[in-house]
Amino acid sequence: MQSPKGQRPTMTLAVAEEQAATSPRVSDRANALSRLKIADGSFRAVTFSAAVFVLVILIGVLVSLFIGAWPAFRTFGFGFLISDVWSAPKQQFGAASAIYGTIVTALIAMLIGVPVGLGIAIFLTELCPIPLRRPIGIAVELLAGIPSIIYGIWGAYFFKPVMQDYLQPFLIKTLGAVPVIGALFAGPPLGYGILTAGLILAVMILPFITAISRDVFETVPAVLKEAAYGVGCTTFEVVRNVVIPYTRVGVIGGVMLALGRALGETMAVTFVIGNATRISTSILAQGTTISAMIANQFAEADEGLFTSSLLALGFILFIITFIVLAAARLMLARLDVKAGR
Repeated sequence: MQSPKGQRPTMTLAVAEEQAATSPRVSDRANALSRLKIADGSFRAVTFSAAVFVLVILIGVLVSLFIGAWPAFRTFGFGFLISDVWSAPKQQFGAASAIYGTIVTALIAMLIGVPVGLGIAIFLTELCPIPLRRPIGIAVELLAGIPSIIYGIWGAYFFKPVMQDYLQPFLIKTLGAVPVIGALFAGPPLGYGILTAGLILAVMILPFITAISRDVFETVPAVLKEAAYGVGCTTFEVVRNVVIPYTRVGVIGGVMLALGRALGETMAVTFVIGNATRISTSILAQGTTISAMIANQFAEADEGLFTSSLLALGFILFIITFIVLAAARLMLARLDVKAGR
């Protein structure tokens, strides 16, 4: 048997071999961590650059529109927003008729499209037989893929005659004689007009509201609905007290997306609104919108005040859209506060 003194060289050699074997592992681990750190830093830089790029583009669009619109704002001042005069030969321009048409057509589209879209989404998720859910859902989603110019052609060559021959005369005979709201349905049945454009927009925004609402309705936990049914709630009560409150953020997001589409739609509206630069109390009368006016007149506009006025219309549409989105975010924040989140 060797003495303890004789074992020291052997133990020292074993420790040295272990340290020699461990050293490359530590070095490899440090190199791997260094590579991961570099990759993570690069990923952060790329994503941050993408976010900054979006903000730069947004600010750039806003600033460029304002610079181009400044001559019109400087010349007409606040009167540009409240005047409905639009005469290129006289160099007199006002945005009131376009702003009015944009807001009214979008409002008509939302009043029709939101209830119908939510109703379809509720039917698909709560009431529709399972074999029919997929075909109906696909049919609704296909509406979103139809180009807007197709809607415009359909509206001009099919929907306009129907409005002129049937719907508008009916509205004039029935609602036109009502004392308070009769002015909204006054005038001859021309077919073209603000109501026709609003109905076309309602059809166009329908798939956005339906698809988004259906997707968020399907995220409601089944246990919540089963508990409501268990205490005797009807389907209507479950939808009103469970489904809608649970998914209100997603539903409002879908509605705002549809509103943005309605505010900015160009081709379909241009075909059916009549493109008249005047304000009328009747929704059966012809009118125009900001996007339709820009599309119709930008190609023939000269380099002076005419072009600047069209750019001013674009700037106003940008601001309207921003205000709508900001109001939606504020409403969602208040709903969260009320819910105690």
